[in-house]
Amino acid sequence: MPETIALRVAVETPHHTGVSAPLTYTSECLLSPGTLVRAPLGRREVPGVVWHGGVDANGAPGLRPLTQALRSLPPMTSAWCELVEFAAGYYQRGIGEVALSVLPPELRKLDDAQIANRIAKLTQRLNHDAATVAAPPQPALSAEQAQALERLATLGTAGGAGVALLHGVTGSGKTEVYLRAAERTLAAGRQALVLVPEINLTPQLEARFAERFAGRHIVSLHSALTPAQRLRHWLAAHLGLADLVLGTRLAVFASMPRLGLIVVDEEHDPSYKQQEGARYSARDLAVYRGKLEAVPVLLGSATPSLETWQRTNEGRYLRLGLPSRIGGGALPRVRLVDMNLLPKTKGANTTLSPPLVDALQQRIERGEQSLVFLNRRGYAPVLHCGDCGWKSGCPHCSAWRVFHKLDRTLRCHHCGFTERVPRACPDCGNLDIAPIGRGTERVEEQLAELLHGADGKPARIARIDADSTRLKGSLEAQLGAVHAGDVDVLVGTQMVTKGHDFRRITLVAAVNPDTSLFSSDFRAPERLFALLMQAAGRAGRNALHAERSEMWVQTWHPQHALYAALRQHDFEAFAASQLKEREMAGLPPYSHLAMMRADARTPEAARGFLQAAAQIAATVAGADAVMVYPPVPLGVARVADVERMQMLVESPSRIALQRFLAQWLPLLRDLRGSRTGAGERILRWAVDVDPLSI
Repeated sequence: MPETIALRVAVETPHHTGVSAPLTYTSECLLSPGTLVRAPLGRREVPGVVWHGGVDANGAPGLRPLTQALRSLPPMTSAWCELVEFAAGYYQRGIGEVALSVLPPELRKLDDAQIANRIAKLTQRLNHDAATVAAPPQPALSAEQAQALERLATLGTAGGAGVALLHGVTGSGKTEVYLRAAERTLAAGRQALVLVPEINLTPQLEARFAERFAGRHIVSLHSALTPAQRLRHWLAAHLGLADLVLGTRLAVFASMPRLGLIVVDEEHDPSYKQQEGARYSARDLAVYRGKLEAVPVLLGSATPSLETWQRTNEGRYLRLGLPSRIGGGALPRVRLVDMNLLPKTKGANTTLSPPLVDALQQRIERGEQSLVFLNRRGYAPVLHCGDCGWKSGCPHCSAWRVFHKLDRTLRCHHCGFTERVPRACPDCGNLDIAPIGRGTERVEEQLAELLHGADGKPARIARIDADSTRLKGSLEAQLGAVHAGDVDVLVGTQMVTKGHDFRRITLVAAVNPDTSLFSSDFRAPERLFALLMQAAGRAGRNALHAERSEMWVQTWHPQHALYAALRQHDFEAFAASQLKEREMAGLPPYSHLAMMRADARTPEAARGFLQAAAQIAATVAGADAVMVYPPVPLGVARVADVERMQMLVESPSRIALQRFLAQWLPLLRDLRGSRTGAGERILRWAVDVDPLSI
């Protein structure tokens, strides 16, 4: 009988080393694939996962032994390992890097005995809390909801799996369809995974599911949890003790041995795309996981991504429609305010047009609420000196520092560099430096000056953005005030346009949406249309007020085709025109992209690296199937004194692009350490497959 056994183990190796495959270690006994272990790596001891294949019963000389196996934890399933391996291969990262980054960080600190103790406590706690609770009465389904559920039940009956798009207008009852689908899954003894794009939506959805599934064990997985909470919730899912897992993009990797349903709410949302490390799309991985584990995947949205919409057009996904609001409520009328027609009086306030201010005042007098949406936080984007032309630029970034009036600071939203507002112009000493443009702070201040309550007192204005919700519990408190009717006008960024069920809001106003109309990013119109449709959906959710609910859009381009589709709430027409444009231009979903990015201290070094990488690309087999474009700076080229360049790689074939990347990227490992450009080395480089922003 052999003394040792050689096993492949996925450990987290630095990306720049180029070691992406599992390493080989020895073990005194055979361990199942998926077993969590401790392994030596250099001078460190690191966590690892035993990987499938390559078991040698005779061991091998010179290999280092595993330090410890975490036997108290059941091994990760083979489907989980396949999902990780696919994500690592598709997004061009190491297997160990992906596998270990999606596990709770607390697992790194605990030994086998400590984990066994945590499991025992968790099991005891769940047994103690277990109680039979009567299910609350369920709302009656609309005919459209019932039909969607009936068709969903037949999804993939031959193969047991498939993907469905639940395309429902805002307020059409998509969440009730999720609840009923999850109910069926739980009744069959399976687990359900529900993904949401934003952390602030998780507690809201969790409350809905907890009310419906009283007595069931529901856990959440997102970055706002403490390390101890995240480990406890992950263990409950991994051990099969949790019936429902709700979470953000990270939860797509949740270990669930009885998985029976995956729901992706607001599937179009850019938040599902990871922007650092392994730049994966949680929505796309959810679809792949459903195929792996033969479980249905339900994608929900009022404004689906064009990639998903095209797949339904091709018949690859089943389309389920909810075209009407619950209770027969109407969608808000969209009114375009042509800013070109306003009188051009010097010093006049162009942020809020007089007709919009009047409409807001009327809502207050009727006891209704309004939402003013501006996707720019702070008081003003820049401070400016009229004498010498000085502007509040960031010394570390190629961007302006935003003026925050509340704490009198200039703050860079890219690197975080913050200074007090100078008393005078730093260049010429002029005391009269003024803000240019507007942010949510400034709109809040102007509304407080312009509006008054029914009793003659100042109107109650609230602001929700990343600055006003920084403290723990502040977001929940402010949302609670809105729901309780203690707010007349809510001012906010895109945080308040997604998923919230504000029953008293009858007017939504988009203050300055035009900036995305002429962006160099081909996805900007798609994102703007989705954002405006979602914002409009916050109005008229109470059927009693639906008839007089409105969305006002202040625009300098009222004839734009995007606004014409928005006025009709016609996503299908907008999607058809966008897909036609993309097909003519050869853009996704009709082509496939990867973005190579390089960071360096000088733009010459970053450009030199990318140019050298392009020269190597020309020598790779299959290079004729891809197009490598010249390197260009990012929109914000310098962040925290680091220059950033990018180079687009395009192919009409996803397979051809993947084969090319798999051969090309390993050749670039040595290039990182060489001096390029002006004799400088780059700091880092990375590739982003299926990038969301160009």
